[in-house]
Amino acid sequence: MVPSVASPVRMGTATGRWVVAAATLGSGMTLLDGTVVNVALRTIGADLEASLAQLQWINNGYLLTLASVILLGGSLGDRFGRRRLFVIGVAWFALASLLCGLAPNAEILVVARLLQGVGGGLLTPGSLAMIQGAFVREERAPAIGAWTGFGGIAAAIGPFLGGLLIGAGSWRLIFWVNLPIALLTLWLAQRHVPESRSSHPSGRFDVAGAVLAALALGGVTYALVQGGGGALVAGAVGVLSGILFVAVERRGREPMLPLDLFADRTFAAANAMTLLMYAALGAVLFFLVLQLQTVTGWSPLAAGMATLPLTICMLLLSRRTGRLAGTIGPRIPMTVGPLAMGCALLLLLSVDADTVYWTGVLPGITLFGLGLSCTVAPLTATVLAAAPDRLAGTASGVNNAVARTGTLLAVAALPPAVGLSGQDYADPSALAAAYPLAVAACAALLGLGGLLSWLLVPHRIPQ
Repeated sequence: MVPSVASPVRMGTATGRWVVAAATLGSGMTLLDGTVVNVALRTIGADLEASLAQLQWINNGYLLTLASVILLGGSLGDRFGRRRLFVIGVAWFALASLLCGLAPNAEILVVARLLQGVGGGLLTPGSLAMIQGAFVREERAPAIGAWTGFGGIAAAIGPFLGGLLIGAGSWRLIFWVNLPIALLTLWLAQRHVPESRSSHPSGRFDVAGAVLAALALGGVTYALVQGGGGALVAGAVGVLSGILFVAVERRGREPMLPLDLFADRTFAAANAMTLLMYAALGAVLFFLVLQLQTVTGWSPLAAGMATLPLTICMLLLSRRTGRLAGTIGPRIPMTVGPLAMGCALLLLLSVDADTVYWTGVLPGITLFGLGLSCTVAPLTATVLAAAPDRLAGTASGVNNAVARTGTLLAVAALPPAVGLSGQDYADPSALAAAYPLAVAACAALLGLGGLLSWLLVPHRIPQ
């Protein structure tokens, strides 16, 4: 029997556990596919004879459509039903994952990744908004902590799982593993998750805003990745589309991104922090697993297993830090966490051909995981608490779009900025020279994020 709109639930109830499970499995797939590909890039490049630019698009194409559609997905979920959009997104994502695994060349894989991002953009805001809409207010922080903790595990376990699946047979398995997860998620959502929507529904949706957002992100990303004469045109189109997007959203009757959300200082600061943190996180995972394979000479499985402390930290600590932030407020964890992550990257600067895991990788990656666990749940809860309940899906969509945009722009911009191009991802000398510069840039982003949180995030979020 399909549940209907229900009274708010609590964490200890069966319904509460099912809602968190379905939401986490769905969003976990999108987070997993944002990182699992990193460890497979070298293998995919060799198998499909892809250039560095094509590998960037295999990574960034997914993030591009995900970030572009996620705002529209959050708005549509608020209006037409958050569970409904979540279910559509999960099914779409599964079919696109099947196509990714069947891709015969790099071009088809890029197209399939673009389609996969569309499905992710529909399901991701719904996953968090389902929690916000289902739970009583005082239970939302721990529920969000559980969601972010298990979702963070999916992101952190990506490199490890990618290495395991590549070692087991083929890089194509990293996409096909989504199929059984999607089927389980659909069953849970349809059977156990109550429907919720905005208390002020509307049948309108913002097509112009969605198109302009996609053009803005796509143009800027193309300019950063491809270079050459076409990059100037693409960059100009991207910037102009971004300006027009802001104008359309400001004047539109039913914008998918209500700009007055950013009039709240807490909401604006938390999203700025999100942009910086996820830019650093995405770029670090991109460069670290390549460095460990190309320069240090480790197998994909060994490079993936090197990130396992991230998973352990998120598993053990995220729910606890969610509760702690509810007690002491978000400012301290959102300041200490990014600063700890920045210090961790300074420890990882020295990864090279002679690195030993126990002394050269483990201390830095563990400290990074501790900082990440300290930050993610308070950050997500702060974003949602700063927005009206009727815009839970939209606020979730904004925050997820900002996170994916940060990763997208960092992975697009940093390789050329540190001198990588062509087949350099397979050249130990070229990558060894570029890696410290990229990691130092990520440490600077995290330091800036910690400072921003201390200055702009309040001690307490009004309930």
